[in-house]
Order: sequence, then C-alpha cells, then structure tokens
Amino acid sequence: MPEEKNTIEENKEDLNKDKSEDNKAEEEKKISPEEKILQLEDKLTRSFAELENQRRRFEKEKDEAFDYGGMVFARDALNLLDNLERSKQSINNDQNLDENSKKKIMDHIEIILNDTLTIFKKNNIVPVVSINEKLDPNKHQAMMEIEDDSKESGTIVQEIQKGFMLKDRLLRPSLVGVSKKPHKTVEKEPKK
Repeated sequence: MPEEKNTIEENKEDLNKDKSEDNKAEEEKKISPEEKILQLEDKLTRSFAELENQRRRFEKEKDEAFDYGGMVFARDALNLLDNLERSKQSINNDQNLDENSKKKIMDHIEIILNDTLTIFKKNNIVPVVSINEKLDPNKHQAMMEIEDDSKESGTIVQEIQKGFMLKDRLLRPSLVGVSKKPHKTVEKEPKK
C-alpha cells in the first residue's frame, strides 16, 4: 500500500506541473503577436547596442596597446640616458685624464646622448620640463628642499634625475630639489 500512496502523490505533482506549464502557455498566448514583435525588436536593438559598445571598447584597447605598448621598454631604456649622464659627470671630475682626452670622450658621449634623445623624441618620449617650474606632483618628485630667498617657495631649483613623458602619460617623474624660504632666526635680547 505505501507504494501506491507514493505513486498517487507523484501523479498529483505531475498534474500540478502540467497545469503550471499550461498556465504559462496560456499567458504567452495572451501576448499579442504585435507585442511579441515589439519585445523581439527591443531585444534586437539592445543586442546591437551591446555589440557596438563592445566593438568601440576593443578598438580603444587596440589603439592604447599600439600607442603605449612600449612603455616598459621605454622606461628601461631611460637607464641608458642616466648612465650616459653619469659618465659625463665622472669624466669631467676625473683628474687623471688630460684635457684633450676628456674633450674627445665627452664629444663621443654627447653624440650618443643626442642620438638617443632624438630616437626618443621620434617615438613621442620627451623630457619633463622642471627647472624654474612650480612643483607638480603629477610630474615631479621632491627629493629635498633648498633654501633660496630669490625664488618663490615650491619652485624647482635643481634637477637630480630627469623625468620623461610618453605622449600624455608619465614614464618617470623628475627627481627635483625645491626652493623654500630661509628660516629666519630671531635673536632674543638678553634679559636685564
């Protein structure tokens, strides 16, 4: 007998499912063909809009990859410029070299440095202007403050390491020294 009860209950559940499916079918039938067409047109319009947005997004990402894909290489290549600048300073400070040798070496380093800067410029990599500019935290990184009464406070007076931009993006900030007003000490008169 218990098996019969389970079968009866299962049959009742199946009938209820069939009724709910019939109700859904009746609801779908209540929608007129015109309304159905409008729904489908709306879905189609939304799909086209989504596809167009996706296409624009991919196009933008492709353009950015083309324009800025070499940022890592460019950032690493900046070390070459830094080393050339350090070489120039080292040679100028070397007391063991005679002036004629210094001049020849400096001329060769200057040629290499200028060629490298020209190649960078062709590829839209340009130095950040720093000296006598106001400190811009988006382009400069202040490394020290230098007391200078002749300059307005916050003006860049020394460039420690040159910064560079790739088109409109910062490759590396300039490391700079910023002016500050000298701290005036007020001498106190001795008490009587």
